[in-house]
Amino acid sequence: MTTGKTDGSTMPGGTYVELRPGDTAPWFRQRSTSNDDHVFDTAAGRWIVMGFIGSSADAAGQRALAWLHAQRHLFDDNHIAFFGLTQDPADKGRLRAALPGIRWFWDFDRSVARLYGAAPTPPHPDPAAEPLRRFWKILDPSLRVRAVIRFAEGGADLQALAALLSDLPPVDQAAGITTAAPILYLPQIFEPELCARLVRTYDSSGGELSGFMVQRDGRTKLMTDPDHKTRRDVMIEDRALISATRERIRRRILPQIERAHQFHVTRMERYLVACYDAADQAHFRPHRDNTTSGTAHRRFAVSINLNDDFEGGDVGFPEYGPQTYRPPVGGAVVFSCSLLHRVTPVTRGRRYAFLPFLYDEAAAAIREANLARLDL
Repeated sequence: MTTGKTDGSTMPGGTYVELRPGDTAPWFRQRSTSNDDHVFDTAAGRWIVMGFIGSSADAAGQRALAWLHAQRHLFDDNHIAFFGLTQDPADKGRLRAALPGIRWFWDFDRSVARLYGAAPTPPHPDPAAEPLRRFWKILDPSLRVRAVIRFAEGGADLQALAALLSDLPPVDQAAGITTAAPILYLPQIFEPELCARLVRTYDSSGGELSGFMVQRDGRTKLMTDPDHKTRRDVMIEDRALISATRERIRRRILPQIERAHQFHVTRMERYLVACYDAADQAHFRPHRDNTTSGTAHRRFAVSINLNDDFEGGDVGFPEYGPQTYRPPVGGAVVFSCSLLHRVTPVTRGRRYAFLPFLYDEAAAAIREANLARLDL
């Protein structure tokens, strides 16, 4: 996903994107100090400082690094995170992550620099002659631009940056008020008896380790990584039980989606009971549910709690603050699949949940068209 567009800012060698306060920052994937395919939009949920340093080898780059070292205490990944971007391949031998809080993107192809206005479009025929702009971009927890500060002689940019960071409000006050995620919170979707029946169905088979979808070389692949997600699932096959869950969702959730979002659901994907077990330190790190060819059709996710004798396991939406949601037994959280969300670690007991996806006929056509791109 990219947003922001060229508005006519030119320098020798091309035209530069201008992202201004209030604009949505572009999403991207790039190599980094910690990941060869780092998905930037999953970093939402804290203030972010992006430093387009160009290179650490010259005076301007060295000045930026010295400031970063002096202000190391600011970057904790909870309130503020720093993501530096270098376009100098030699920096791969000079720059290191400092976790928590400080990471570097290897933007040697300058693709991110072009998205953010540090490099021109179209590219200069001679990369060595292509002029780079250097600046700090500060993003809010929902990845909107809060400020842009150009590098300046004499350290004026660093003084302005330090003043701005010292004045940033807590993450849950980033918009000036306490914000809530744009979700539906709906009690009384499943009766306690139906919840118990679904839990028994899970326990009778024990569940299988659950993976997650990733996009690699244009294809959707199923992966497992216990650092990213730990959960066990059972697919419901009993036709009567499937019918019971579908009927309650049709009567009790679909009218609420239509009222709030003007979206007419016609399809439901998967009849799945999931278990987050404290014994496994079960959790699901921040992710979105529609970012691959195999999941692009998904429009709304539903999370229905089937029990309440556990601790942890709440659903959170980092772009809208640290608040988490825990519906009662039989209650649901319903949300757009494009929202970044997570499940906090279960620290006691087991959390059982029913987790379908909802979509419509237009999305069904997308799903059908993408079947050939699945490697499952």
